[in-house]
Amino acid sequence: MDKPRIGLLGLTLEFYQTRAPHLKASREAFVRQRLMPALAGVADVRFDGAVYTRQTVEAALDAMAADGVDAVCVVLLSYSPSLISAPALARGALPVVVWNTQELRAVTESYSSDDLIANHGVHGTHDLCNVLNRAGRAFGYVTGHPDDGEAIAELGEFFQAARAVRRLRRARLGLLGYPFPGMGDFGLDTTHLATTLGCAWTQLPLADYLDRCRTAPAGEVEQLAGEYRSAYAVADDVAPADLAAAARAEIALRGLVQQHRLDALSYQFLAFGEDGRAETLPFVAASRLLAEGVGFGGEGDLVSAAGSALLGWLAEPASFSEIFTIDFAGNAVLLSHMGEANVAMARRDRPVPLLRRQSLVPITGEQLVLQVTFEPGEATLTALTLGPGGRWRILAAPITFEDFGPLPQLPVPHSKARPVGDVRTFLTNYARAGGPHHLAVCVGDARARLRTAAALLGADYVEIES
Repeated sequence: MDKPRIGLLGLTLEFYQTRAPHLKASREAFVRQRLMPALAGVADVRFDGAVYTRQTVEAALDAMAADGVDAVCVVLLSYSPSLISAPALARGALPVVVWNTQELRAVTESYSSDDLIANHGVHGTHDLCNVLNRAGRAFGYVTGHPDDGEAIAELGEFFQAARAVRRLRRARLGLLGYPFPGMGDFGLDTTHLATTLGCAWTQLPLADYLDRCRTAPAGEVEQLAGEYRSAYAVADDVAPADLAAAARAEIALRGLVQQHRLDALSYQFLAFGEDGRAETLPFVAASRLLAEGVGFGGEGDLVSAAGSALLGWLAEPASFSEIFTIDFAGNAVLLSHMGEANVAMARRDRPVPLLRRQSLVPITGEQLVLQVTFEPGEATLTALTLGPGGRWRILAAPITFEDFGPLPQLPVPHSKARPVGDVRTFLTNYARAGGPHHLAVCVGDARARLRTAAALLGADYVEIES
């Protein structure tokens, strides 16, 4: 991932401008010579100078917001009273983390009055955080010296989560078709979606999609079909006409994503069959768009589309998925879906099969699917959902993708995932926590970022124990 952009708000005390006039320049040098290099590995940092009045704090924060930074990192370069900065920080929309740090590494027998003045920000952080807590303002807090690698890594995790949350709040979701009838776990009030998470959504006309399929340029279709042949293990019974149909579907879906500037999308497979004109369904397209960071949710589920996009921004690559079958004997679950899984997460020891599968709805051609099985290793399972009272909830659990598949007799994406403990306990706790049937998975352990993202969103965070 590229690095987040942050603004560093360095605070000091106006009183020191007369009592210790050298202090401001000294503390600014500390930021530029020590703090910014320490953060360089985890963020691109904007720092315009130390501030010590309410007006200069507000101006600095306004400039950061106008510059499009992902988060504000507050550092007390000396003591600074909370009411200099807290009002603007409490009102602002940018995520805030307080880095409780200082230049001095040890307090020894040589500790002097100058050392005290230059290294007494910690009690200012207590003053500030107390007021932010009173205001109900979410914030992060990290303690560590500039040489403390763990503290820098923790700040980096916060910055990544802040960037993902900022992107979610501006996300555009597209719905092709309609939500699957009767699936209540992803039912939602889209006004609530917009006013809480910040996501906007648009209805994508099925007729527009079908027209784009019909009018896809022949040269682009041929080029994309050739890409399929070179990138994947195309089954013997897949005809050139089948590849061309899948290519037309991808060109059409990509066109909608680009025109509407979509960050995530969902479609309802029933709608394709009801129309009667669809040549094939865009399963291959969805799997490839997931690999490029476009979120996806099945069956008209805008919530899981947003959730998979969020996870991908937190810890790419990420995929939409669903628990289909319990492997009691192997203490695992089978993850699968009709035809959508992030092809960038496919196991690397063999080409991804590109197969025919029986269509679930009437289509005029054949249905193709990328038979993705996830690369074995550490992973995270998560779900975004609504809980009691309309509060958003993020569920998360560490899992392991097992060395399993692809099975020749199962022409859909499928992988086996094992929880840390007993699969029975895991599934029971997931259900009790309100876990929906659509979920997302990513490579690696994303729990720290998910926990931070939930706090920044004002959502509940539930870690599923097993």
